Amino acid sequence: MRPGWDEYFMGIAEVVASRSVCLRHRIGAVIVNEDKQILSTGYNGPPRGLIHCPERGGCIRARNGVASGTRQEYCFGLHAEQNAIVQAAREGIRLLGSTLYCTYKPCSLCARMIVNAGIREVHFMADYPDDLAQTILTEGGVTCVKWDGPASETGSAAMEVRIDGQI
Repeated sequence: MRPGWDEYFMGIAEVVASRSVCLRHRIGAVIVNEDKQILSTGYNGPPRGLIHCPERGGCIRARNGVASGTRQEYCFGLHAEQNAIVQAAREGIRLLGSTLYCTYKPCSLCARMIVNAGIREVHFMADYPDDLAQTILTEGGVTCVKWDGPASETGSAAMEVRIDGQI
């Protein structure tokens, strides 16, 4: 059976996540335009040319007991959404009006970048422990859709939650 667009792009986001070298989470992001063309992809990990955490002797956050969703600046890596946005900028690709598919809901830092990049919609699979992110996305006019499998594309999945300016 042919997958719907959301299933297709979420599947690609999962494959993109498999490239991550993060020892805690493997997260992938795909940004597409209104014509369903892929503009950019990203996964979480260190900037180009930096040593990966396994070669550093492990995760600096884990060694220091930093909880997920906190102190994001204390990490060598960038988030998948950040890498996708930065990659688009590096290549001169316009993101205004695009849609982001991500394996996790964006954090508040990524939410700020999403709003400023002009991304209009975010589809995500898993929640992320950052309540401020939703406020930023809502106030920034970004529609959020929690995706729970192919059934959510038809509106029949119990787990689908559309967040359009209301929390």
